[in-house]
Amino acid sequence: MEWRLCRLREAGFPPGLAESLARQGVDLHGLLELVDTGCPPELAARILSPLDDIVVTEPPRAG
Repeated sequence: MEWRLCRLREAGFPPGLAESLARQGVDLHGLLELVDTGCPPELAARILSPLDDIVVTEPPRAG
């Protein structure tokens, strides 16, 4: 975990976010690739974070 935390901090992730992501095991290479292409660290974290807390509902049917 320490190595992951170090890499995230070097890439510009804020300390708390970097620690949380390192603990969760989010795709490190994906995060770094997004940041390398100009994506803000916070947005990269949102893009690659698990969807466990999001409830997906189907849109209402027409008709």
